[in-house]
Amino acid sequence: MRKIQYAAMAVLAASTLSACATKGFVRKGLEEQRVALDTERGQRMAGDDSLGRKVDTEVGALRTDLNALRSDLTTLKNDFGARITAMENQVKFAMPVHFGFDDAAVRQQDQEALERFAQVAQTHYKGATITIEGFADPAGSAAYNLRLSRERADAVRDFLVSKGLDGASLRTVGYGKTRLVKPGATGGDEGAELNRRVTFVVETPAGMGTTTVAAMSGNN
Repeated sequence: MRKIQYAAMAVLAASTLSACATKGFVRKGLEEQRVALDTERGQRMAGDDSLGRKVDTEVGALRTDLNALRSDLTTLKNDFGARITAMENQVKFAMPVHFGFDDAAVRQQDQEALERFAQVAQTHYKGATITIEGFADPAGSAAYNLRLSRERADAVRDFLVSKGLDGASLRTVGYGKTRLVKPGATGGDEGAELNRRVTFVVETPAGMGTTTVAAMSGNN
C-alpha cells in the first residue's frame, strides 16, 4: 500500500513539474514574440519616418525645379517675346529669331535670345530631342526656299552647339515658304521678316511636358 502511495506521489510530482515546464516554455515563447513584434514595429516606424523625410526632400526639390522653370519661361516670354506652347510630350518655342532677305546667317541682335534658350534647354530639358524648324518668305521657288530654310535651321543649330548644347540632340528641318506668319509678305515688305524665322520643338521625356504646363500655369 505504501509503495502505491509513493508511486502516486511520484506521478503527481512529475505531472506538476511537467505543467510548470510547459507554462514556462509558453511564457518564454510569448515573451520572445512580444519582443519580436516590438522590434518590428520600431523598425517599421523608423522606416516610415525615413520614407517621409525622403518624400519631403523630393517634393521640395521638385518645387524648387518648378519655380526655376517658371522663372526661366517668364524671362523668355517677357524679355524676348517668346511664345511657348506646351503639350503632354512636346513644348514649342516660337522665338523672335529672324533672318535677312535671302540670308541664312544668325543676326547679332538675335544671339542673346538664342543663348538664353540654350541655357533653358540645358537646365530643364536634358535628354530631350530638339527640332529646329526653318522657314522662308514666299519670294523665290519652292525648292530654293526649302534649301534656304534648312540652311537657317542649320545655322541656328551650329550656334546652339557653340553655346554648349549637345549636337546629337538637335535636329533640323526646312519648311520653305509654308506656314507663313504674314502671307504674301516678301523682301522688305512689312512683316516679311516674320516669315523668315525658326521655331523650336522640344520632344520631352515622359512628364517633362506636364511640368512645363504646370510652370506656365503660374505665368500671366
